[in-house]
Amino acid sequence: MDVKTGFFYLFSVVLLFAAFRVVTARNPVHAVLYLMLAFSQASAVWFLLNAEFLAILLVLVYLGAVMVLFLFVVMMLDIGMDTVRKGFWKNFPLAATLGAIVALEMAAVLLSGFRLSTAPAMALGAVPVDNTKALGILLYTEYLMPIQIAAAILLVAMIAAIALTLRERKDSKAIDPSIQVRVRAADRMQVVKMAPTQAAPAPDAQTDAAPAEVKK
Repeated sequence: MDVKTGFFYLFSVVLLFAAFRVVTARNPVHAVLYLMLAFSQASAVWFLLNAEFLAILLVLVYLGAVMVLFLFVVMMLDIGMDTVRKGFWKNFPLAATLGAIVALEMAAVLLSGFRLSTAPAMALGAVPVDNTKALGILLYTEYLMPIQIAAAILLVAMIAAIALTLRERKDSKAIDPSIQVRVRAADRMQVVKMAPTQAAPAPDAQTDAAPAEVKK
């Protein structure tokens, strides 16, 4: 067994363990952390398969953005696990049925076997290139128009999100950044000189007479 095969088995074992713990972990925060571990091991396996673009994409998009967002959402929601576990046996038959269907589909794919043929080397012209460069050349040559349309749609969505955020609403308190920049400490706080000690107020005559009447 060579080094590459050893790393493949190592990453695969950690990946399977992390995936199992995602399902069995009782704490949702721990489940998200195990899912991040599973994604990192899947990225390492893709590196071994010379799919570095997919590996980097998995790390940047899922580990760097999506899973961190999930982690913050789970930690801020403070999910009550006692309430979640109440409906476990109610939903168990449907979950078991779907799990059995997925297991049968995976077994059908694995039992049919894979064709162990050597993949041809990717080359554009006479010079062989890696898959990341080949994918970039393919996207920006043959699929340039769909890429431009997708970029325009994303730009419109980004501008719409910014416009919805910055719109003036009566039920929200908006602050003008230009006013915050020009603010001075003298406009917000005024220092008043006061004596360190003050004389006690003189007792009231009616207050002194009241206890005397009570004694009589």
